[in-house]
Amino acid sequence: MMLITLPPDYRPSDDEEFMSPRQQEYFRQKLRKWRLELLREAGDTLASLSAGGITEADLTDRASVETDRALELRTRDRARKLISKIDQALERIENGTYGYCEETGEPIGLRRLEARPIATLSIEAQERHERMERIHRDD
Repeated sequence: MMLITLPPDYRPSDDEEFMSPRQQEYFRQKLRKWRLELLREAGDTLASLSAGGITEADLTDRASVETDRALELRTRDRARKLISKIDQALERIENGTYGYCEETGEPIGLRRLEARPIATLSIEAQERHERMERIHRDD
C-alpha cells in the first residue's frame, strides 16, 4: 500500500480525478477519526454506566436515573451500528468501491460523502429508496 501524506488544509475537489489516492486517503482519515471519537464516547458511557448501581431511594430520582441509562444504552447501540458502517466504508476504500453508488455504480459525489462519509447510495438512488419505503409503508 502506498503511503500518502495530505497537506493539513487538503479538501477533495471536483477538479481532481474522483476517488484519486489522495481523496481515498482523505476519507480514510476522516472515517478513522470519526470511529475513534465514537469509541472514546462509548468508553465514557461505559465508565459512567459501570460507576455503580441505582442507589437513589427516591422513586422519582430512580426513574430519572433509569431513563438516563436507557438513553445512554440507546446512544451506545446507535454508535455501535455507526462504527460497523464506518468499518464497511473503510473496507470499501481498501477494495476500491468507496464513493460509488451500490445501486448504479455512479460516483456518489464529494459533497454528499463529505456530509455523510458512510453513504453507499447516490442522492438519486437514496431518494428512490425512500419513495419506495413510503409507498410500502402506506400499504
